[in-house]
Amino acid sequence: MDEKAIDREAMGRLAKALVFICGSDHPTVAALQTAAESGSTQDIKSARAAFLKLKPGDRRAALTMIYD
Repeated sequence: MDEKAIDREAMGRLAKALVFICGSDHPTVAALQTAAESGSTQDIKSARAAFLKLKPGDRRAALTMIYD
């Protein structure tokens, strides 16, 4: 996943999907929501790193939810 390929709107949708999968108190959800709101480079990098640390099944499920 290229960091430039994901936009703020997609991060917001991804955060909503992860709320369903991981729960609203998960740190990755918070990182994605922060990045979606601020759009800063540092927040985006942090959110991407947190997303990549998720279990592969959780990542795949979240991506599938936003692409449907």
